[in-house]
Amino acid sequence: RDRCRSLRAIWANRMTLHVRHGGVLTTVQDPGRSGWRHLGVAHAGALDPAQASLANRLVGNPADAAVLELTLRGPVLEFPQPTRIALCGARIDAHFEDVHARRHPVPVGRPVTLPAGVLTLGAIRNGLRAWLAVAGGIDVPCVLGSRSTDLRGGFGGIDGRALHEGDLLPIGAHPAIEACTPEASTPASPDWWIALNVAASMQDAIRYVPGELPEALSLTERAWTVDTRSDRQGLRCNGDGIVATAGEQISAPVAPGTIQLPPDGKPIVLLADAQTVGGYPRLGHVIAADLPRLAQWRAGDALQFVAVDAIAARTAAQRRRSEIARLHWAIDRALGHPQES
Repeated sequence: RDRCRSLRAIWANRMTLHVRHGGVLTTVQDPGRSGWRHLGVAHAGALDPAQASLANRLVGNPADAAVLELTLRGPVLEFPQPTRIALCGARIDAHFEDVHARRHPVPVGRPVTLPAGVLTLGAIRNGLRAWLAVAGGIDVPCVLGSRSTDLRGGFGGIDGRALHEGDLLPIGAHPAIEACTPEASTPASPDWWIALNVAASMQDAIRYVPGELPEALSLTERAWTVDTRSDRQGLRCNGDGIVATAGEQISAPVAPGTIQLPPDGKPIVLLADAQTVGGYPRLGHVIAADLPRLAQWRAGDALQFVAVDAIAARTAAQRRRSEIARLHWAIDRALGHPQES
C-alpha cells in the first residue's frame, strides 16, 4: 500500500499532454536562446516574453519556464489528470470539457485549475497571439540552453516544428493538484487588466531609434499596414515604398528590432526568429519596450512609427521592466506563490 501511495504521488507531480489538434501555429517557447548569435543561431523565444512570464507566474512556475505560443487559433489539448493553466496575451475563445462531457468557459489572465479533460483553444480575437502556461512548464529537452522552437533552424521544442495531432508534451514536476470542476482565481492587482489589454496598446505608434541613413525618418511620414507574408522572422510593412539612397551593403549584424529596407522600399521589422546578418540598408531599431507589441499585429492592420532618441528608449525599457516586476510581485503575493530571487 505504501508503495502504491508513493507511485501515485510521483504521477501526481508529472504528466504528459496529448495534442488532439495543433492549431494554426503552436510552438514551445521560453525567453529564448541567448549567446549563440555569433555562430548564426537565432534568438527565437516568445515574441512577447513579458506575457509568457506573467502566464507562468499565474500558475506558480518560474518566469522563464517553457510555454505554448498560440497564433491565430489555438490547439486542442487533452489533460489526463488535474492541472493548473493560465492564458495571457490576446483574447482567445477557450473552453474545457470534463470527463462527463460538461463544457466550461476558460478566462484569460487568471489561473484556472482544471480536472482531467480536454481544453479547446479557438480563435484569437483582438490580436494575433496568446501564451499558455501549464503548472510545471513544458518539459521538452533544452537545446543550446533553451527549450524554444527555432522554426527556421528546425530544432528545439518538438523537433523544431509547430505542434500537430498526436504529439505528446511532457510537463515538468509540480505540486499535486486536485480538482473536480474548473475553478478560476483572480490576482488582486489593480494594474493587471491594463497589462493584459493588448488591443489598447495596438492603437499607439511603434517607437524606434532612427539610423544614420537620410531616409530613416521617412518611416514616420507614411501610413503602413501589415503584409500577409509577416511571420516570426519579421513583420513586413505595406504602403508607399521608401526610396533608398544606398543599395544593398556588405552584410552586417542585425538583431530582433532592426528595421531593414529591402529593394521594394517596404520596411521589414525583424522579430525573434530573425537571421543574424543582413545586407539591406537599416532604417533604425524598434525600442525594446515596443518590440513585443508587434506580436499582436495581424495582416492588414494599420501600423505607424514615431522616432525617439536613445535616452527615451532606455527610459521606456526601464519603465517596462519595473511594471513587469511589480506585476510578478503582486501575482505572487495574491496567490501565495514563493517569491523569485
